[in-house]
Amino acid sequence: MINRIQPVGPVQAYQTYNINQPADVTVVAACEQVACDAWLYGWQSVIDESDALGKARAHYIRHLAGRTFVEKHDLGGLTVFVFEAHQRCFAEHRTRPEIYARRDGDWRGNPTGRVLKHASPADWVEDMGEHLQNINDQIERG
Repeated sequence: MINRIQPVGPVQAYQTYNINQPADVTVVAACEQVACDAWLYGWQSVIDESDALGKARAHYIRHLAGRTFVEKHDLGGLTVFVFEAHQRCFAEHRTRPEIYARRDGDWRGNPTGRVLKHASPADWVEDMGEHLQNINDQIERG
């Protein structure tokens, strides 16, 4: 059973801000969004260039990958690419999207059916901040 405080005003006097994550949807995400260890700390790729696959991988890293790295060679003849932190790794990350929304009404319902989905979390925070400031201004005016 949910225990809710009974609102003072009518449902039309309220707005609800919420963040939802659809359970059955994933999207490709940047390394920074998922706190990827490679992005946070950097990483090493050890490549054996004695076969065609290794040569192709090394060529991709050197000429096509667009990442910052230092190339070294270990005692076994393997090529070690050392990549700096804070750049995209080679993995594809997936995460669940977050939907930042504002709707009219409260837990009793949405009388207008209006829902505004914000393009970014920052927009949602700004909208809520402005709304709270308006409430504060009205309280100060009496």
